[in-house]
Amino acid sequence: MYERNYNLLRSKFKEFFLPTLFTSMAGNICLFVDGLIVSFLIGAGNLAPIQSVAPVITFVNLIYWMIGLGGSVLCSVSKAEFDDEKSNSYFSTSIISLLSIGMLITIVGLLFSGNISQLLCISQPGLAHDVNMYFIALIMGMPFLCYMMSLSYFIRADGIPTLPFRAILVANIVNICCDIIYIKFIGMGLSGAAWATTTGYIVGSIIISYYFFKPERTLKFLRMKVNSLVDYLKQIVKSGFSSSSTQLYLTLKLFIINILVGMYIGKSGIVAFSICYNSLFILYIFLIGTAQTMSPIVSVYFKEEDYSGVNYIIKRSLKIVMAASLVLSVLFIVCPQALLLLYSVKNPSDIPVVLNAIRIFAVSYVGTAITFLYTFYAQAIQKNQLSTVISLLEGFVGPIGFAAVLSVLIGGNGIWISFAIAEAVTILFIFAYSRYFNRKTDGEYSGFFINRHNDDEKVFEHTIKGDIKQAVELSGDVQNYLSGNKSATLVSLAIEEMLVNIINTNEDVDAIDVIVRENDDSILISIKDTGIDFNPVVENENLKFDNISVLNKIADKIDYSRVLGLNSTVITINN
Repeated sequence: MYERNYNLLRSKFKEFFLPTLFTSMAGNICLFVDGLIVSFLIGAGNLAPIQSVAPVITFVNLIYWMIGLGGSVLCSVSKAEFDDEKSNSYFSTSIISLLSIGMLITIVGLLFSGNISQLLCISQPGLAHDVNMYFIALIMGMPFLCYMMSLSYFIRADGIPTLPFRAILVANIVNICCDIIYIKFIGMGLSGAAWATTTGYIVGSIIISYYFFKPERTLKFLRMKVNSLVDYLKQIVKSGFSSSSTQLYLTLKLFIINILVGMYIGKSGIVAFSICYNSLFILYIFLIGTAQTMSPIVSVYFKEEDYSGVNYIIKRSLKIVMAASLVLSVLFIVCPQALLLLYSVKNPSDIPVVLNAIRIFAVSYVGTAITFLYTFYAQAIQKNQLSTVISLLEGFVGPIGFAAVLSVLIGGNGIWISFAIAEAVTILFIFAYSRYFNRKTDGEYSGFFINRHNDDEKVFEHTIKGDIKQAVELSGDVQNYLSGNKSATLVSLAIEEMLVNIINTNEDVDAIDVIVRENDDSILISIKDTGIDFNPVVENENLKFDNISVLNKIADKIDYSRVLGLNSTVITINN
């Protein structure tokens, strides 16, 4: 008898994870290296104005995360519901809205650059001139950043994960090369770093637009009325705000922490905070890569009530982020001098402040990994309010509240300690909520990640290879499972017809997942495979072996969608 071995999910996770990880790596490593180049070429002191502008970047991140990532999740869910028009509507709304908002941000930023710059360095007014120079150049690239990043989410959801990686990698390589050209050879100074970033965004946007010429893409632009566009945008914002709210709270957190650090520690503290913040880019390679791989897969499988599949993905994701955060935490606690050397910190007054801040700040890494992953998971299973509360507690209320209190009580160290305390308090809240929800649902939802579990007596999960013999044997096993059900023979025949056609239309299929769910009034057969597009609703006259007409006569309903690069077929047979 066959059992589910998760080979299909494992291969799909790996297929999405590596390009997504490399995309995250391309973005975050290059941001990390960008800071290194600036500090090496024009001194670590110039990290202070860059850190002052950081809230602007996180605010823009909020916008494209909320609309881009939120829209791509809803797009994936719509595909799982076999609604192509709806998925295309989410795609069209997201891209159009983000291009418009990106241009608006640039216009407003240029008109009020002086006022914004003064606000950003309110506790260190001496930085205002440098901040304004950097801000003006950076704000020019915001429409391109919004377009490139938001489109990357949809391209991954459309099963083409390598293109975003290439586009973002090239964008960041261009950024680093232009850093050297603009700063060292042209002598543009600090503003050259910002112009280099903008140049990278422009090049990345051109490359990622190649998606519209790829024949395998399934997402298309639709003409939409203003009312429809607004309605879809509201749904997207509601869906995406929970996970993107981390960027809102990060924006406010960075702004307020910059002020507190400037007040209690001074410019050396802002340099230290910049290095601590930049060190997170290394951790976020793994956090963002894992969370953005997990999110669309979990959203589809949870929607299809495949809870064991969800459980497999979340466990795999948690292992990755925990391992990465533990290694980096130990590394920077034991050897903080590594960052000191990398960022060319040579000012005697900066060195002790930076070393102390790195050691304390690194303690928060493990907590950051858990809460970050959980925020994306909660959104993927449509628990947006929980995701928002976690983001608010971990990203704003906790660190700001503890930093404000502890800085008064014990000075500058209280600011660094506040980050670890905020993570610990948030994890305790999640644990308490999961226990509460477990009791509230009488055990229907269980565990730290409050996942539902399949009823083993009514749900049977199987994985086979692309082999006719295994397909025939599996259909017989299913008939034996359902021996007491009058529809057992029809279900067995439907599975055999579907599997045989999948195998015959592909030269090789590594794994086919078959899930049979017995409901009170019907039996649902869910089949996923990695083969070429095969819609059983549409009979193909060109295939000599295509006897799928038998299946269409047996089934009361057949739903098909190409989602996550998989053929997803749900067959309903009424009892």
